[in-house]
Amino acid sequence: MVEGENGTRRPRVLLPSSKAGPLHSVLYRVGIAMFLLLSVVAVVYFDRDGYKDNNGGELSLLDAFYYSTVTISTTGYGDIAPVSDFARLVNTIYITPVRVLFLIVLVGTTLEVLAERTRQDWRLSRWRDRVRDHIVVVGYGTKGRSAIKSLLKSGTPRDSIVVVDPDPRAVAEAAEAGFVAVAGDATRNSVLRQAAVERAREIVVATARDDTAVLVTLSVRHLNPTAGIQASVRESENLQLLRQSGADHVVTSSEAAGRLLGVSTSEPNVSQIIEDLLDQGSGLDLIEREVTVDELGKPLRAIREPALALVREGRTLPYDHRDCRMLQRGDRVIVVRSKGRDEDEDEESGDGSGETAVPSKK
Repeated sequence: MVEGENGTRRPRVLLPSSKAGPLHSVLYRVGIAMFLLLSVVAVVYFDRDGYKDNNGGELSLLDAFYYSTVTISTTGYGDIAPVSDFARLVNTIYITPVRVLFLIVLVGTTLEVLAERTRQDWRLSRWRDRVRDHIVVVGYGTKGRSAIKSLLKSGTPRDSIVVVDPDPRAVAEAAEAGFVAVAGDATRNSVLRQAAVERAREIVVATARDDTAVLVTLSVRHLNPTAGIQASVRESENLQLLRQSGADHVVTSSEAAGRLLGVSTSEPNVSQIIEDLLDQGSGLDLIEREVTVDELGKPLRAIREPALALVREGRTLPYDHRDCRMLQRGDRVIVVRSKGRDEDEDEESGDGSGETAVPSKK
């Protein structure tokens, strides 16, 4: 969070970048400055006979260092001065440009900060103008990171995911991972607007507390009445409250984990299959797709892939429901597909059918 003009705190937006660390930048500048200094020392000491010391005597190596330091730092005491034509020529065509370059290196940190801030403001303004139909993930904890992992495996572009979290460390981690991240409390409309929630396609609410999830869902639904909201709660008693707040789908995380533990105890092989289905892109996956032209009029059990459910007019029907006896245009089926399935089989099932296979975790 950063201070606004009227003293209020506004959310901070971090765009993904690959900038080098501050220590690396400082050491790089020190290296350039030392190289410039040593090059001037070498030139002066090589032509030491062309310089006059007011104290008399020949210029030593220490005198060369002294003259080079006070010269390129523009101090210029005048006790050592070039007297030969060659020494003055070297000062004109070499040492003067080095002096300018040395000053640029000294003030480079300030210039870099100003340039970087201008660049970040420009990138942020450009991102806000372009962002549309993105996915906002509220909470970058274990649940949020797992949700993002599944989204990436299902083909969601990394630049279409925006993370919102109140912890600056989590936000920095998300930005380092390549996501646009907003630091702030997602229960506040100003924070959600920084994430462009009003133009988002989906919002994933993965907060640590159930009461926070309810408030976030209410705020999101107020700003975006049409976006899909997928939320998670720890206790099942809050599930109905979250649905009334505007969530489209609610997952009870603690009870789901408990059920999986129970299945693992009694039926370990079934538990292994469930875990495989939950991990997108690793073995078996659940796929939601449109019915093909060849499948119209047939029962759900007759399609080539193992089918678990039928989606018709917003209702999800199990495979043995009576309405699954005849597939209709506009129906969508949820099937099990193996990661090792041949691409030729995919093309065969999709020829001329207008099939759209969208990986989905229900």
